[in-house]
Order: sequence, then structure tokens, then C-alpha cells
Amino acid sequence: MPLHLTKVAFGCDSVEYLAQRLASRGDVWGLTTRYLPKRHEEIGGEGSLFWILKHQLVGRTPIVGFGEAEGGRTAILMEPRLILVANRPKRAHQGWRYLEGADAPADLGEAGAGLDELPPALMGELAGLGLI
Repeated sequence: MPLHLTKVAFGCDSVEYLAQRLASRGDVWGLTTRYLPKRHEEIGGEGSLFWILKHQLVGRTPIVGFGEAEGGRTAILMEPRLILVANRPKRAHQGWRYLEGADAPADLGEAGAGLDELPPALMGELAGLGLI
């Protein structure tokens, strides 16, 4: 199972806005960070960055790899899309944290029941009420 990262979706107030923000990035884009994750080899090409929004894991963005950024920083290279996942409570934190593959929530497409067809705003409301 691949290793993943978690990060707060800073500046996003809804899943819909996060999805729009990621889609506007174009092709592969890089999120810069000060240090290369120590366990980057376990993540590269197979892991994802899981986004935390309002104390919930709401979606993931596949990580393509790692690269160099300006000023000696590291770029976490990702696809510009948001894959919705079954919401799971997660405390907010600064920076990024590791998430083991076995602990990662399932994609909504895998969980079935057509939840992936709901508008992201409605899914956020239902998750906030604890219904999904």
C-alpha cells in the first residue's frame, strides 16, 4: 500500500472551491515545501495528497513525484484534479503529515451508491451532518 500525505486546504471554504482551484492549475503543478519528505520514496508516483477541509478528509490529489523549486525548496508534483473520498474526521495541522495506505479513506467512486455524482457543496453539508 502506498504512503500518502495530508494537508489543510488553506483558504478554501468548500469542496467545490478546492476542486475549482486545483482544476485551474493546468497540467502537473508543484506545491512547494521547505523540506523533501523523509519517506518520499514510499510516496512517489503512487501516493496522494489528502486535503483536510473543516476538520474532515474530503478529497485527494495524486502525487506524480518530487522536484526542485526556487530557493532550495522542494516541489510536490501533483495532478490538477480532486478525487472525492469518503469523509473522515481529521484534526487540522501545520504543514503536511503522513497517512498510511491502510488508513486512507476510500474514493467515493469505489464506495458506490452514486455519492460521487452529488455536487461537492451538498456532499460537504451531508458530511458536516455526519450522514456520509
